[in-house]
Amino acid sequence: MYDHLPVVHEMSDRPPGFIAPNLSPQGLRLEPRELAGGVYALMANQVPKDNNGLIVGRDAALVVDAGITPAVGRHIQEVAAGLTGKPVRYLVNTTYHGDHTFGNTAFGRDVTLFSSRINKAAMTDLDAEKRLRSESMYGDDSLDTVVAWRRPDVVVDRFCEIDLGGRVVHLWHLGPGNGSGDTVVHVPDAKIAFTGNFVLPYGVAPMALIGDPVGYARSLRTMRALLDVDTIVPGHGFLGPAEPGVSAWIHYLESMAAAVDRGRREGVPVEAMYDELPTWGIEPVPDAPEPYRALVRSLHRMNILITYRWLEGRPAC
Repeated sequence: MYDHLPVVHEMSDRPPGFIAPNLSPQGLRLEPRELAGGVYALMANQVPKDNNGLIVGRDAALVVDAGITPAVGRHIQEVAAGLTGKPVRYLVNTTYHGDHTFGNTAFGRDVTLFSSRINKAAMTDLDAEKRLRSESMYGDDSLDTVVAWRRPDVVVDRFCEIDLGGRVVHLWHLGPGNGSGDTVVHVPDAKIAFTGNFVLPYGVAPMALIGDPVGYARSLRTMRALLDVDTIVPGHGFLGPAEPGVSAWIHYLESMAAAVDRGRREGVPVEAMYDELPTWGIEPVPDAPEPYRALVRSLHRMNILITYRWLEGRPAC
């Protein structure tokens, strides 16, 4: 049914010494921050573990992403219940990645699950997705509790509007980015976007996991043109303004693509590019701890490798 869709799974190649983000749910606690009336960022107490979101209207509430295990999915619902008496009727997955979707099974069937059509099409091989996420577990065996993968009930091709009662939420699939099906949750009256892995505020490098940094930059340009956003709630990392984050990522992706292409044409080995190519202004937020700075450097190297493979025409798998 989905064979015709442009699903591109992330490539599994990693540069030497790659530092995977620690996404283990051990010690995870979600700390609510109300950014506007009824709009909450549920921020992980340990960066870069997954953040989530809660949007509340007069009649119902919507949760953004479900966490890496069913236990995290239950924790999200407990936090939501402590913030509002409105029933959670909607859940949105910003990506198909397991750290955002393995918790889907913790939500009852009275909760309608939304995501892009491409994200749903990518959710076919649970074991393969668990293997990819295992690099971020650092010995934690919590993925053993993930035995099923709930897929979206409703799919979005480009745009969808959800009315929570007195508040409208927009879902956008703007094109390929971190993955081929990234879905942005926009609260237009609050000028807030929950972006998952699609874009983060300034201070961390993108993860161009499917290659095509040029297409990724084009999708970000589309976001900048279409969505009125002041604040980004990312799937990982720190809260921050949309600008200069979105523009910085566009500049980084386009500059990196051009530099890697030029180096490849000149016969420069990809290994030589890791330390030679600059980060084009992408620097960790001030006072960021060294592990976070090391993660930013590691993501930059991975982007160089994936872009090199993409330019070679190798499949991203």
